[in-house]
Amino acid sequence: MSYIIHRSLHQTPPVVASAQGILLTDTQGNTYIDACGGAAVSALGHAHPDIIEAMHRQIDQCAYAHTGFFTTDAAEELAERLVAGAPAGIKGVYFLSGGSEAMETALKLARQYFYEGGEPQRKLFISRRQSYHGNTLGALAISGSEWRSKPFAPILMDVPRVSPCNEYRGRGEQQSVDAYTAALLDELETAILKAGAKNVIGFVAEPVVGASAGAVPPTPGYFKGVREICDRHGILFIADEIACGMGRTGTMYAIEQEGVAPDIITVAKGLAAGYQPIGAVLAQGAIVERLRQGSGAFMHGHTYIGHPVAAAAALAVQKVIERDKLLAQVQKRGATLRRMLGNVFGRHPHVGDIRGRGLFMALELVQDRATKAPFAPERKLHAAVKAQAFKRGLMVFPMGGTIDGQSGDHILLAPPFITSEAELGEIVTRLAEALDAALQP
Repeated sequence: MSYIIHRSLHQTPPVVASAQGILLTDTQGNTYIDACGGAAVSALGHAHPDIIEAMHRQIDQCAYAHTGFFTTDAAEELAERLVAGAPAGIKGVYFLSGGSEAMETALKLARQYFYEGGEPQRKLFISRRQSYHGNTLGALAISGSEWRSKPFAPILMDVPRVSPCNEYRGRGEQQSVDAYTAALLDELETAILKAGAKNVIGFVAEPVVGASAGAVPPTPGYFKGVREICDRHGILFIADEIACGMGRTGTMYAIEQEGVAPDIITVAKGLAAGYQPIGAVLAQGAIVERLRQGSGAFMHGHTYIGHPVAAAAALAVQKVIERDKLLAQVQKRGATLRRMLGNVFGRHPHVGDIRGRGLFMALELVQDRATKAPFAPERKLHAAVKAQAFKRGLMVFPMGGTIDGQSGDHILLAPPFITSEAELGEIVTRLAEALDAALQP
């Protein structure tokens, strides 16, 4: 009997006994390939000696120091490194314990920025449907994941939402990519004008959408258009890179590939690659400077912000990524994974789309390729794929509600950056077997 409130209250998951590289082993001796990094977290795999050594060294030096009294060398160096590689103008970093905390912090920082600028009437955020930004109340409110937010809707703030940038689902057969992109940008600007630009704090979006829709990249020029609209109306652009950032898509920040600089960026999952819970908010210098010249403080805080061991782990992860040239490897392995998925699933009658960037890839499952019709939600195909894959010693991250929060299924893959080409081949082989088994009547 377990006293833990597990994710499923109907079963207790197996107990993990050890983990090494991209493999986990349970207490029954079964091994599993971690093809999803848990939840796009384990960027360097498990038991990396450099990260473990850095954590031990920090624990020996100082395991915990409250940021109301002290800072640490690890946190200072980590912040300096993150800023050095960030988009233009980013000058401040605030450390948290995870992604949802990072999003809450970003919302409050954006609000305080306008409050201290003499615009207290600004209270609205605009986000996109089929997005996911976290499970705390503020983060859940801006998320466009209806099935997650529905039970808590009465206690969530109101957030206007616009269409996602999902070419596979949204672009018409006779519509060019440029026309589709322009229509999305027009919709965003219309939403801002309807709300009243002076009432809007910011627009929140994932550069590459993660769990809610399955590794959906933007169309060319979409985020440049977003940046122009935000600038024109004086609102902030907040890029949620909790899942897609920290090298996952082949560049340290996913938004780099769009050629724009957000006002605020949130990161988490891959920041310390799962070795410690940590997230971060990165902000433009103008935002930090307004608070410095105003109240002199950000009116926010948590007990474990800037945790020394978490900062040391994240710093070590960043150093390993740079030393071992893992961003280039993500690009190379990502191209290999895309090719392998195309070879196996490109003509599969129930795989409608193969998409993503770097080692952040997904398959969207359909009942009919020609019409893109999804499987019935009650079939819960995504759950069946996950179960069949797990039986075959493979961990993947499927999700339902891909299209509108109810219909649609996808399978997300986010293997560690250290995954070999042979291991990618084994992942694809086991996934194909799992999908075929899950499709059996």
